[in-house]
Amino acid sequence: MRDSSAHKNIAHGESCERNAMTDKIDLKDYGYAGDAGQADGLVPARVVGQHRDRYRIVCAFGEGEAVLKGSFIYGARFREDLPCVGDFVMLRPGEPALVERLLPRRTKFSRADFFGHALAHIRANNEQVVAANFDYVFVMSSLNRDFNVNRIVRYLTQAWQSGAKPVVVLTKADLVADAGAQLAEVRAAAAGVPVHAVSGLSGLALESLDEYLRPGKTAVFLGMSGVGKSSLVNALAGAEVAAVREIREDDARGRHTTTARQLLMLPSGAMVVDTPGMRELGIFRAGQGISGNFAEVEALFSRCRFGDCRHGNEPGCAVAAALENGELSRETWNRYLAHVRENAYFDDRKAYMTERAARNRSLNRKNRRDKRGGEFGDLE
Repeated sequence: MRDSSAHKNIAHGESCERNAMTDKIDLKDYGYAGDAGQADGLVPARVVGQHRDRYRIVCAFGEGEAVLKGSFIYGARFREDLPCVGDFVMLRPGEPALVERLLPRRTKFSRADFFGHALAHIRANNEQVVAANFDYVFVMSSLNRDFNVNRIVRYLTQAWQSGAKPVVVLTKADLVADAGAQLAEVRAAAAGVPVHAVSGLSGLALESLDEYLRPGKTAVFLGMSGVGKSSLVNALAGAEVAAVREIREDDARGRHTTTARQLLMLPSGAMVVDTPGMRELGIFRAGQGISGNFAEVEALFSRCRFGDCRHGNEPGCAVAAALENGELSRETWNRYLAHVRENAYFDDRKAYMTERAARNRSLNRKNRRDKRGGEFGDLE
């Protein structure tokens, strides 16, 4: 990890070919809004890639590799305390360059850290931060046989929770004769969220994304494996910067190609974070995201006769009335309930895990005291 020959990166704050550096960089072009000068020998930098314990970063001296300082690692209490792609950090140039501090995140996209594919198999209620400091979340789904509105809505809940603006991008529009019905279905389920149908392969309607991809802005691309994220990245970059594989004929799904998260600068001056496809997306600490995604549903609650209405068979329930008269679809209500239940499950599990950790620490302290008492008791 600390082999200097493998980390010819940012040495002594100098940009040179010996350290695999590029020309000097204005970090403000990468969205940095703070003071770009040095402080206590540290310089601000942005994480543009990560592979295990190594980070690809950009700073005023160029682009190179860095690792976390030991005290940073040992001081991190949770996984989300470590840097991810898109983060701004304070860096100490050297061989290797050391990340010493994580700067506050403006936005972040998180998911639950799953083990298995069912709630019963969840290992722990851990947060996995996928990307940070972005302006838009492109929730991507293909228009071929892998099209799934429920999945799109799940991504939107976490996208709203991130603090950025969600945008639905339906890919592979060149593979369907008419996407009108699918567009209408997504727009009905994602009220107020822009929805675009594009094709990275043919270039169809890519100009519709220009309003989001402006200089200094960052968009994170999220979706299942094979939805066409890499093809879209290549089309926007005007170059082959991400590997692409053909879709499988048996299920119309693309093969998994992106293996690591990376932030790429586009010719427009915008940045995109390309992420590996997610097999599972857990709704995690998403109370605000649920409210954003289902604002029209929760707006009904204030119209109920009773403030503690459970929205079942209570008299004067605005939700029941909306379901009856068609103002609210049963499908939307069921989606809302499913998201609320899953979010509540994780919240309860978090309380349980926190309480268990505190109990274990207390027992460990008691055992150490008992052991010391036994050792010195024989001397009395």
